[in-house]
Amino acid sequence: MERRNAWLSYTEAEEKELEATALAYRHFLDAGKTERECVTRIVEEAEAAGYASLEAKLAGGETLKAGDKVYAVGMKKIIALFQIGQEPLENGMNILGAHIDSPRLDVKQNPLYEDADLAYLDTHYYGGVKKYQWVALPLAIHGVIAKKDGTVVDVNIGEAEEDPVVYITDLLPHLAGKQMEKKASVVIEGENLDILVGSRPLADLPDEKKKEAVKENILKILNEKYGVEEEDFLSAELEIVPAGKARDCGLDRSMIAAYGQDDRVCAYTSFLALLETDSPRRTSCCLLTDKEEIGSVGATGMQSRFFENSVAELMEACGCYSELALRRALRNSRMLSSDVSAGFDPAFGEFFEKKNAAYVGRGIVLNKFTGSRGKSGSNDANAEYIAQVRKIFDTHNIAFQTAELGKVDIGGGGTIAFIAALYGMEVIDSGVAVLSMHAPWEVTSKADVYEAKKAYKAFLLDA
Repeated sequence: MERRNAWLSYTEAEEKELEATALAYRHFLDAGKTERECVTRIVEEAEAAGYASLEAKLAGGETLKAGDKVYAVGMKKIIALFQIGQEPLENGMNILGAHIDSPRLDVKQNPLYEDADLAYLDTHYYGGVKKYQWVALPLAIHGVIAKKDGTVVDVNIGEAEEDPVVYITDLLPHLAGKQMEKKASVVIEGENLDILVGSRPLADLPDEKKKEAVKENILKILNEKYGVEEEDFLSAELEIVPAGKARDCGLDRSMIAAYGQDDRVCAYTSFLALLETDSPRRTSCCLLTDKEEIGSVGATGMQSRFFENSVAELMEACGCYSELALRRALRNSRMLSSDVSAGFDPAFGEFFEKKNAAYVGRGIVLNKFTGSRGKSGSNDANAEYIAQVRKIFDTHNIAFQTAELGKVDIGGGGTIAFIAALYGMEVIDSGVAVLSMHAPWEVTSKADVYEAKKAYKAFLLDA
């Protein structure tokens, strides 16, 4: 059941639409390198498309009806968008669920120090990373610093052409004999992922501060630019990410290379699909969550009550809330857990089972289950639901394929699917194949990005 390469089926008009989708996606990646930035950009685009704050609607005592478009945001890191359908909410929703957090390095709460006339920021890596991939790269600092007076300062250093970048050093090969004998997991250790941020000492300091003159200069720069002091690191959320914009990849420009495509490739195509959906039969929902890379925990992860509470508020605004109605709405919903798949890489082909691998350029990927080894931690979708999704995709001429993550005993991974399935709703994983997943720069096919948007739109209309 080998699938045809999607590129071979496009008309000239479809190729133009594909390129427009890819360009919009690249711009989103450039604007959203953190979960906060993603939510900010999504809200801007949603409001331009006619969506309004659910919180504001509730505060104004407004009643919602079919056709209304609203969104709810939690702690600036998780967002749910709804377009109310013709059918009662109790009949369920069609949900596209993805995550907007990505592997990165987080700056610690007491991070700034000086050693040998060099200033560093200490970090703690977030999510599943190969630590050795993060050295000797131009890096940027994104995030916020919250001050005791209640003000919050946005930080973005390293993206503008005139900005400096920051950096993690590595040992030169001439001295790296012992280092190269280590396992890849410890070639670079987590506590050595410190960010080089300066080397110029501040002059004319009192004697007690001269030993940390470089650190003092960094503090002076931060104070002049952002009005912050060293103590303000205690209430900062600063993320270290690769510097630079998303780029076309390949001499044929058929792919996209960028940071954070797991899982912003599915998040943004889900959002675009929602924007392009009009007058749905069932209520359409796009749910973009945080913390998936560390287990979907916390107040902004899928395991929180944010989504359930948002649906309850939506039903209240529609005049149809009861606890039983809420339970029925969640149970009767259908969901695509829109998360990426591991693209087959012939350079590492021995780790994949070729008949059940995801191939770049062959369309969106359905994963009946994820998990590891004996399907541990997975949501195993029902055969009947898979048949329904297949029918939708075939009806709308969507290029799709089915896959597993890799060979059975090699490893594994999970998504938010099993958490949503706890409500009793039908859920299956459905996303884009990615090469070099979790690396600082990942690669996707423009064709797969385009097919994902089409597939998500078809699902919202017909599921």
